[in-house]
Amino acid sequence: EGDERFGAKSPEGVNSTFQPVFRSGSWSDKGPKQSMEDEFICVDDLTEHIGSSTGAFYGVFDGHGGVDAASFTKDNIMKLVMEDKHFPTSTKKATRSAFVKTDHALADASCLDRSSGTTALTALILDKTMLIANAGDSRAVLGKRGRAIELSKDHKPNCTSERLRIEKLGGVIYDGYLNGQLSVARALGDWHIKGAKGSLCPLSCEPELEEIVLTEEDEFLIMGCDGLWDVMSSQCAVTMRIEIPKSHKRRSISAEGLDLLKGVLNEL
Repeated sequence: EGDERFGAKSPEGVNSTFQPVFRSGSWSDKGPKQSMEDEFICVDDLTEHIGSSTGAFYGVFDGHGGVDAASFTKDNIMKLVMEDKHFPTSTKKATRSAFVKTDHALADASCLDRSSGTTALTALILDKTMLIANAGDSRAVLGKRGRAIELSKDHKPNCTSERLRIEKLGGVIYDGYLNGQLSVARALGDWHIKGAKGSLCPLSCEPELEEIVLTEEDEFLIMGCDGLWDVMSSQCAVTMRIEIPKSHKRRSISAEGLDLLKGVLNEL
């Protein structure tokens, strides 16, 4: 789970000289699993990657079937976004392409377990524009004046739109599991399920995208795996966050915030 602060341009008619500042923190726990299969990335400053523009990149990768897919995605997806021919003029095309390239690279890498897979949730911020990309059941939630704004949709097989897509491609859902095997409808990797590259498969690597222009009302972003959202609502997470004592002029994630969240989860 990652959480960063930012500010953005003021509403129309108000001084818009405010520039975003990014600061992030993270916390992870393997839960009942025997080993940690999840990964995350927090890059608060993209200056060395994009030049003078203000930018940041964050990602949460919920692995399954081993850590190979999540680790590979963490190590490569940001680079693939920024090396894409469409970056930075079309970040949507660049991001969508990076998800597909990462997925295909997982199929081609002989040193990686083909049965390993991962969800992928990323946030790319350039100046005051934030692009959320999601494939899987992790979730991005924006804290906006104390309200929770969900910026991604959980890709569960039983979700109506995902069910229709899966069944159209010949897939089936057993007790909430895609083809009786996976509890997510979209993921990178899992090539033991997808079969040959280029073939139509109910398990999609295509991300859903949500782009917004940040305003001064937008206070922080929470990105978390399904393990977080299984035990609390988006609004609960945002409410907990804003109840943390503020030692900064603008609200930002802090060690005490992460400790509070960890403590609540440990009690559940």
